[in-house]
Amino acid sequence: MATEYGQGYAHRSERHHRLPAALRAPVEARSWREFGYVLLGLPIAIVLFTWTVTTVSLGAGLLVTFLGIPVLAAALAGCRGFGVLERARARGLLGVEVADPEPLRVAKPGALAWMGAMLKSGASWRHALYTLVQFPWAVFSFSVAVSFWTCGWALLTYPLWFWVFPAYAGEGGIQLYGDAHHSVYLDNPFEITVTALIGLVFTLATPWLVRALTAVDGLLVRGLLGPSRLSARVVELESDRGAVVDTAAADLRRIERDLHDGAQARLVALAMDLGLAKEKLREDPRAAARMVEEAHGEVKTALQELRDLARGIHPAVLTDRGLDAALSAVASRCTVPVRVEVDLPARPAPAIEGIAYFTVSELLQNVSKHSGARTASVDVWRSEDRLMLQVSDDGVGGADVSRGSGLAGLAARLDAVDGVLVVDSPAGGPTRVIAELPWRG
Repeated sequence: MATEYGQGYAHRSERHHRLPAALRAPVEARSWREFGYVLLGLPIAIVLFTWTVTTVSLGAGLLVTFLGIPVLAAALAGCRGFGVLERARARGLLGVEVADPEPLRVAKPGALAWMGAMLKSGASWRHALYTLVQFPWAVFSFSVAVSFWTCGWALLTYPLWFWVFPAYAGEGGIQLYGDAHHSVYLDNPFEITVTALIGLVFTLATPWLVRALTAVDGLLVRGLLGPSRLSARVVELESDRGAVVDTAAADLRRIERDLHDGAQARLVALAMDLGLAKEKLREDPRAAARMVEEAHGEVKTALQELRDLARGIHPAVLTDRGLDAALSAVASRCTVPVRVEVDLPARPAPAIEGIAYFTVSELLQNVSKHSGARTASVDVWRSEDRLMLQVSDDGVGGADVSRGSGLAGLAARLDAVDGVLVVDSPAGGPTRVIAELPWRG
């Protein structure tokens, strides 16, 4: 929905804006927001720089006493508070979304524990570094942006206010050159027109220059005020661990349900039938024999269900012969003809091999149940350090991960091992699902 909305908004914007982006930039709201960001940057940078230099220097000087530790902790806490302000300013004026950094990990309650956590926090020191680095950059970007912006608009509008010089200054116009013997003024129509054209060039170029300057600001905010790569990775691994635990619990519940409702129920019925057959063995041998024959059929059915259940846990053919044979066996049970092509130089790690098998198995089940396809194909290959799977069919299409179907669970399972699931299934088909897994051979 968001993508469709964005595309529709882009189409409407193209219809509404007849001028190219280069000509629209000086009057666009985005350009003025970025210019406002630069203007606010200098006074804020002065406050941040002054705070950090003053408090950190004071805390470092007082480290010979115990007072230095709380002063340094307060300095870093102030820097983190300023970081909240800077992230909000970047979000509101530049549209830069930066997540909050990792929170303080205080081992136990108390002021000393809090100060220790603050001093050991890498995010706190990155915030302090930001206040030091951003100050010289804010001075530079403020000077450049204000100079170009004011110069451009002043020269562009020169034809509207050049009369001020002869009326109030006693000069013909802007003095381009002057010494004791000769002076050059921009006072005739040709020079005024050229001045306005130069101002137009400056005016058109300034928004793009300011945009480049604020792009550096965005990098500083993301790199120093956001979460570190390590903390982001830890959060991702914690989320993946939760997905793995949920998936394992769901698999255990499925196995328990299948055993309880399938093989276990059949074995209970089989025991009752054999008990009845034992009682009738002397009275009615034929009936007993018939009941034993029926029980024999139930045994075969129960064994088949147990084989299917074992195959769902981890098929023996996968362990013994690898993905090629295992996927061919899965394809043979599909309701539509499936072409299987596996081109692997070696076998991946057993865990990755098992995930690849269950991924293809579930995708082929979707083909059988929902696609309405006539043919399907499975391709497996290795690309550098990644195992690639592709399942395609010529069915009706319309598969969507965002609908919370089995594809969403499959994507979560792949994501738990740094895998990716991409679904291309337009309405009317065909459908192509690509799964990417780490090789880990």
